[in-house]
Parts: sequence; structure tokens; C-alpha cells
Amino acid sequence: MVIKTYSIHPNFYEIQHPLLLHKLSILRDVSTSTKSFKELLNEITMLLVYEATKDLPITSKPVRTPLETFEAPMLAGKKAVILPILRAGIGMVDGFLSLIPSARVGHIGLFRNEETLQPELYFLKIPKNSANRHFFICDPMLATGGSACETIKRLKAEGVTKMTFVCIVAAPEGVKRLAKEHPEVPIFAASLDRQLNERSYIVPGLGDAGDRLFGTK
Repeated sequence: MVIKTYSIHPNFYEIQHPLLLHKLSILRDVSTSTKSFKELLNEITMLLVYEATKDLPITSKPVRTPLETFEAPMLAGKKAVILPILRAGIGMVDGFLSLIPSARVGHIGLFRNEETLQPELYFLKIPKNSANRHFFICDPMLATGGSACETIKRLKAEGVTKMTFVCIVAAPEGVKRLAKEHPEVPIFAASLDRQLNERSYIVPGLGDAGDRLFGTK
């Protein structure tokens, strides 16, 4: 596995694993069915989560094996929170839960104000007393960075200090915006794509992830 970093963001990590790269290529393919798209999104998320959780705190507790009792490493602290950005982020939740089944799941919904062109919140549901929990924000695409930055801002207003952003593909424009507004938040992605086009779609990208995930294209 190769983990690439870039100067455009001090905490941006591109995970280049052969299995991940292969699955991502099929995910991008316009001929990939909705069923396969869902399955691939789940599998790619699991591979990203493995790396994105590498710094979670560890404690120990006595565990009895068939041979002896020893101090075994276990996750420490409050349960992590998975926060998908609606709607496409929902497709990444099962990948997280496959590896962190005890995690809590919140939801955040944002829409773009057509006059200001800025994201506006219409729904936010997270566990009570979330300040000391680690939040894993997920969205298949980091395009302009507007939704990601607004989500992080809202969580900070709730007292959350530990956050990680996980996406499938990212555009340099979005990565740079997060670097400017929230440089302390790590970003894990399967690919840093070339750029945004005139419609703010990531290219080469994978199209509209929400439409492809839910069959509404």
C-alpha cells in the first residue's frame, strides 16, 4: 500500500492500494450497475476506514484465551460517530460499520442556496454529549469543499474537536479549501482527481454519486 501526501493540504492522504485502485476503476465506469456501484462503494469505504482509523486511542483490558489471561489492546474512549453527508454519504455507512460496528451514526443534510451559492443546513442529528467523540464525516466526493467545510463548522459549534473526513474522490479545489478553513482535519481519499469542470463536477470523477447509488440518474 502507498499513501501519498500533497503540499496543498498538510493532512491529505491518498490511499493507493492495488485492490482499492482496481475497485475504484470499476466504480468510475459509466456501465457499472446500481447494484455493483453500491457494493463497490461499500468495499472501497472499508479499505479507506482501515487507514483513517489508524490513530484511534487504545487501552488494555484482561482477556482470557484458552491458554492464559493477558492484557489485550482495546479501543478506548467514547464510541466514534459516523456522519454521512446526505444523501450520497449514506452509501459509505455500512463500510464503516463493518469495521466499527459499535459506532454511532448521525446524519447531516445540506442544500445549496441558489442565490448565495452557499450550503445551508436543513437537518442535523448527532448523539448527545458528542464533544469528546471522534467524528468520521463521509461523502463519496469532495468537490468544491462547501458541504465539507460547513459540516465541520457545525460540528465545531457543537463542541466537537476530533474529526476525520473520508471520501472516495477529491478535487484539488476542495482539498485546498479545507486546508485553508480547517487544516487540522485529516482527509482520506482513494484518489485526488484532476480538477472541477465548469459545472463543479470532479473530473474524471465518477458522476453524481447519489444518482448512481440510488438509481435516480
